Amino acid sequence: MNATAPSRSEAGAVPRPRPGTTPVGLSGPQPVLDVVIPVYNEESDLEPCIRRLHAHLEEHARYPYRITIADNASTDETLLVAERLAREIKHVEVRHLDEKGRGRALRQVWSTSDAQVLAYMDVDLSTDLAALSPLVAPLLSGHSDLAIGSRLARGARVVRGPKREFISRCYNLILKSTLAAKFSDAQCGFKAIRADVAHRLLPHVQDPAWFFDTELLVLAQRSGLRIHEVPVDWVDDPDSSVNIVATATADLKGIVRITRATLTGEIPVRRLREQLGREPIGVDAPGVSPGLVTQLVRFAAVGVASTAAYLLLFLLLRGLVGSQAANFTALLLTAIANTAVNRRVTFGVRGRGGATRHQFEGLLVFGLGLALTSGSLAVLNHTTHPGLVLETTVLVLANLAATVLRFLLLRGWVFNPRRRRPAEESQ
Repeated sequence: MNATAPSRSEAGAVPRPRPGTTPVGLSGPQPVLDVVIPVYNEESDLEPCIRRLHAHLEEHARYPYRITIADNASTDETLLVAERLAREIKHVEVRHLDEKGRGRALRQVWSTSDAQVLAYMDVDLSTDLAALSPLVAPLLSGHSDLAIGSRLARGARVVRGPKREFISRCYNLILKSTLAAKFSDAQCGFKAIRADVAHRLLPHVQDPAWFFDTELLVLAQRSGLRIHEVPVDWVDDPDSSVNIVATATADLKGIVRITRATLTGEIPVRRLREQLGREPIGVDAPGVSPGLVTQLVRFAAVGVASTAAYLLLFLLLRGLVGSQAANFTALLLTAIANTAVNRRVTFGVRGRGGATRHQFEGLLVFGLGLALTSGSLAVLNHTTHPGLVLETTVLVLANLAATVLRFLLLRGWVFNPRRRRPAEESQ
């Protein structure tokens, strides 16, 4: 009987590289790049968009490509225009969906595409197409796993009204405070992802609409993937049909859902990190806790961001669920993110050891902050009939007092180096 042949790994073969870490081949019958244009009732804008994009790719792409029009259950002549363009232009294809939703369209097209790099952009082409090559290049080389156009990155040039600018920056501040997002612009309609990475992540992305982008990016970040940002030139579309209030409400619900799914293990972040995360660079940073002054500065910076995110969440939710419920929800979300960021940035705790205990004790500290702010609200409402300005002012003062108490408890109790177990130090 012949002995069983050793596996490649047992025989000393080089381990198979993780998805997203090797260069993409630029030759072959299949397209290297598939650019998806999700559309809903865009009969007027669709044709100039496709012709302009096709002309750009014909001039600049040095590899096979495809343009896929994803029609999201349009009720006007959009589908007919798309089908005519597909007949006239060799590299254009059409996919029709019976239900609306940008996220739904991207998931369906990306999941079945045979291209190696998957991208999408909005039909209004608000982003200058000169950024397309810089967007795709790091994915082709294997340097990065996802790439996003950013209107907030240094070097970006943006033309839009103050209202849209304020909303965009507030939304990204909320993401940084609640989900510890490291990317600067979640909602710019100009993104790309390697197909091997997309096929691993898409089954865990639930949102069918505008929050799809944010959910994908948060999941990619927590899975240890590299996200490349490209500063873009961007001009606002004054005729945009996006309902800002409805979108903001749906995004807040998405943030709550992701936070809950991560805490309960519904999203297998650890397994995805083991499968997809890039290897460490091999340099161990010394495990020295920052000094008191450094901790105060870092804690203050995190606290400012958290307070701003808290106020924005409170103001958005107050009209929907009332002041007490809005206060609880806003404080809970920012407290979870605040503990995670302070754990690493302010108090220099590395690794996963003790993270569960830290979050649990952080929530106990949160309870004290909740008692302080809710108590302030209760006293205020019992003694007078406050307006929005007075109520917000009292909450800011109470939140600042809770922040001081939080620092003292985090430093002296939760993250006190003397309480770290040997098992935690070794992880």
